[in-house]
Amino acid sequence: MTATVAFVFAHPDDETYLASALIRRLADEGSPPVLLLATRGDAGQKNGAYAHESPQQLGVRREREMQRAAELLGLSVVEYLGYPDGKLNQMEEEEFVARIAEFLNRHQAQAVVTFPEDGGNGHPDHVTISKRTAQAVCSGRTPAVRKLYYVQSAALTEQGREPALQLDTESYWPVKAAALAAHESQRLAVERFFGELGNVLPEARRYESFALAWENGGGWPKKREDWILDGLSDE
Repeated sequence: MTATVAFVFAHPDDETYLASALIRRLADEGSPPVLLLATRGDAGQKNGAYAHESPQQLGVRREREMQRAAELLGLSVVEYLGYPDGKLNQMEEEEFVARIAEFLNRHQAQAVVTFPEDGGNGHPDHVTISKRTAQAVCSGRTPAVRKLYYVQSAALTEQGREPALQLDTESYWPVKAAALAAHESQRLAVERFFGELGNVLPEARRYESFALAWENGGGWPKKREDWILDGLSDE
């Protein structure tokens, strides 16, 4: 069975940190996923060797890095909303939601993955893209979407929201490490999170976990899934 899964994040590399194994497995199984990024990450100079570059120069660099990571992960589409990095909460709400909905409808996405409501780490851009994506899906503007997932976070676990889907990334670590390395301008941030990239998977980062926040109009269904495409069809 094939279906389109859309990933909606704030910055280039969010997808690689949080969902590399999920993305690569979808591609390997013949359901190449699509990615929408709200920004080009042009405010991320402090995380690598390119602090001297202007935001415009860094944005161009990060877009090239994202292209390489997308090739490694098997993403069929990468699109950008082009909003300024670090200022998503200042963008006009209605237009923001409408642009996400347009992307999801154009690609006939049946499942959507984004940040949890707290952004996972409280980053304002993460929080905002989560909120706007949920608004696009739950408002009825995206009729093909059947399921909305949040990347599992400590806050969700504390709230009793257990992951519906969990992937062991061990067999995918080589491709995940390569995709992380492709985001060269963010090397310092990558190493803070994963340690120095090598052949050994950091045990603390072994699993990618996703909470099912919404399905077919209902919030927080209590279920465990073997795979993200469970319950979806081509129809």
